[in-house]
Amino acid sequence: MSSLRFITVKDFKTEKGFSKDFDLSYQIFGQSLGSAPVVLVNHALTGNSTLVGKNAWFDQIVGEEKTIDLNKFTVLAFNIPGNGYSGDVEDLIFNYKDFTIDDVAKLFAQGLQVLKIEKLYAIVGCSIGGAITWHIAINYPNLAEHIIPIASHHTANDWVLANCKIQEAILNNSSEPIVDARRHAMTLYRTPASLNQKFNRKKEEESFKVQNWLDFHGKALKHRYKLPAYRLMNHLLSTIDISKGTGDWLKFAKKIKSQIHLIAVNSDQFFLADDNWDTYVQLSEHQLSVSITEIKSIHGHDAFLIEHQQLATLLQPIFQKTKNKNEKNTAHLVWHR
Repeated sequence: MSSLRFITVKDFKTEKGFSKDFDLSYQIFGQSLGSAPVVLVNHALTGNSTLVGKNAWFDQIVGEEKTIDLNKFTVLAFNIPGNGYSGDVEDLIFNYKDFTIDDVAKLFAQGLQVLKIEKLYAIVGCSIGGAITWHIAINYPNLAEHIIPIASHHTANDWVLANCKIQEAILNNSSEPIVDARRHAMTLYRTPASLNQKFNRKKEEESFKVQNWLDFHGKALKHRYKLPAYRLMNHLLSTIDISKGTGDWLKFAKKIKSQIHLIAVNSDQFFLADDNWDTYVQLSEHQLSVSITEIKSIHGHDAFLIEHQQLATLLQPIFQKTKNKNEKNTAHLVWHR
């Protein structure tokens, strides 16, 4: 397992004018910096920089002789500041409304500058990590050859905003805020069909299995996650908007020079597949290097954590060969619905 490392981004000023030195924690896997193409992986809401090893969340995709092959790539993952992964209370952010997802994207990019990384082979992001990927791409349109937002979108839709509001109310008012917020969130990350298939109204003693499952996930998160971190991450989710408040996301997305690979989940009830297809259609009129594929699953948003083989298959063409310069796509990679 790669050890946790730290760098400082000095005098960083947020979108709302808050300024300070930020400590970024990160991990590096595979080849040493400067010796191989670099892949940046952005973690999901309650995830972290541990991609490989004990308690890893992405080791079905990242590893030696896996899709993102550590024999060929340097893989880097930052922790979103304030997610509490370093274990240091000083790293928590209590004034969470002073920060946006765009701030995180710019912090990551400045962290790359501190590490003297001028070019990325790819940026991969899942869920909120995919939104960070979008925000990095519109702020630094020449940084990466490939951007790959997975189970994500460039704008928080009204459904996401509504549920962030509910999550915030739970986190600020519940007597068991992390447990209750996680119970609620788990019903959003799956689908009715997924839960029905998994539990089929079966009981354990006096409770239904599905109820015990929600309790388990709520208590498990409480043991490894801090309340300020959950408040911050939920707030960041509500700030996803590459249009920077203008509503014209296409104006910003058209500036991206990377090859854009959208990977949606057909049953995602959070970041909708239809929204990603609309993005594909609109971008394809202006951007030759855009493609879209889908993970087919009944499991909803969490399918990116469950359908490992499908995700590996969709990513394989991007990582099976590396180029020093971008290749213009000769054909779109599309699965028609």
